[in-house]
Amino acid sequence: MNTPDLPSDVTGAPARRRSGEATGGDSNSVQKVCAILRALGAHAPQRLTELAASAGLNKVTALRILDTLVQEDFVQRTPDGKAYAPGRESLAFAASQRRPDDVRELGRASLVRLAELSGDTALLSVRSGIESVCVDRHVGSFPIRANYLTIGSRRPLGVGAGSMALLAFLPDREREAVLGVLGSRLGAYPHVSLDGIETQLALARSRGYVLLLDFVIDKMSAIGAPVFDAQGRPIAALSIAALTERIRDREEMLSQALLREADLMRRELVSGLATPVAAGKNRKTTP
Repeated sequence: MNTPDLPSDVTGAPARRRSGEATGGDSNSVQKVCAILRALGAHAPQRLTELAASAGLNKVTALRILDTLVQEDFVQRTPDGKAYAPGRESLAFAASQRRPDDVRELGRASLVRLAELSGDTALLSVRSGIESVCVDRHVGSFPIRANYLTIGSRRPLGVGAGSMALLAFLPDREREAVLGVLGSRLGAYPHVSLDGIETQLALARSRGYVLLLDFVIDKMSAIGAPVFDAQGRPIAALSIAALTERIRDREEMLSQALLREADLMRRELVSGLATPVAAGKNRKTTP
């Protein structure tokens, strides 16, 4: 990750000090970033004024730190641009520590329903750079299970149904940029090639969901759908992994269930992020 371009008063240059606000060198710079993340982790979304007060920083300092965190995907702006919420990198870190986050909370009921319907393993993934991270899963009742992905597992984008869904529905230029550096990450997956990924990406975009049969592991397959945010970007992916015949023979039923749950998550996510906690009277909802 690039070194953040932090403001002068964060890096130790003279600045007006507020009560309770640290001054000094690099250690204080890190403390201020941690204060912002800690405040945002307490509840989200939050407006700048609320975040600055919680972190004990002036608004100029808080804004410049937030701008850097947004650039690095640790923080994201809400759709109306008036508040902040945890970004993809924060969600990936939270998942690796088995800590709850908004996407996991929203996705938990969907995972339960998908696992109950299919009898197989339902997974929730988010993007972290050019990787996907499994942030939650629910195991169904069928005795032969797909246990190769656990919470916190990482894979290159395009390797697996959830991972493929996160990549397939990115804007064209961003997707091409990822593909340009993905080849060197595929050594651990002898069945997967860059050409194979590109073929599956095109198929996924044409049908609206991902279907991978024997793509990563022999006799195991998966089907997945993206979860979009208010801007139409894939913020997460739902998928089901199982024996190949269980996916192939039930493609229509599983794909419709995944798309239905992904749309439900999208509507709940957009509704939850659209309104800062302190601004309920201006609440926006998504039909």
